Amino acid sequence: MTNASDDPVLAVYLERRANLVRFLAARAGSLAAAEDLAQELYLKLAGRDRSAEVGNPAAMLYRMALNLMLDRARGEARAAARDTAWRQVVRSEVGGVDIADEPPADEAAASAQRLRQLVAAVEELPPQAGRAFRLHKLMGLSHAETARTMGLSVKAVEKHVSAALKALTAKLAR
Repeated sequence: MTNASDDPVLAVYLERRANLVRFLAARAGSLAAAEDLAQELYLKLAGRDRSAEVGNPAAMLYRMALNLMLDRARGEARAAARDTAWRQVVRSEVGGVDIADEPPADEAAASAQRLRQLVAAVEELPPQAGRAFRLHKLMGLSHAETARTMGLSVKAVEKHVSAALKALTAKLAR
């Protein structure tokens, strides 16, 4: 642990800490932020390489404190810009109020449950009806493309898809 008597810069920091906090509070606009910055400054001072001679420790302290404050302000500005960009992508605004595009958690959970039930029900379909349903409804193939893929007539594919829809509707209506 670094002792203030071993380090003249830390000794000056401890002497002037109250002044540094006031200096930072006046610029940051917040006593709490100034206290945080003063603590961060102390940690930087305690962890620095003390082999270099410091001609004016007080000037160095104020410069370091100001740099820490500017770094924090830049970081907050970057975070605000990132949040604004994210909000523009994920949210909609109506009348100056952010409106979430995602459903409430209970609706999302219910939808996930319904999806699991649908997937299970599709797996229980007869093989030809299940394959026709997946190709046409899930993969987006037309009836004709599904018929070519399965080696069936278009009419047979239509019957398989219709049968699958009836079975799924009955299964999921329970």
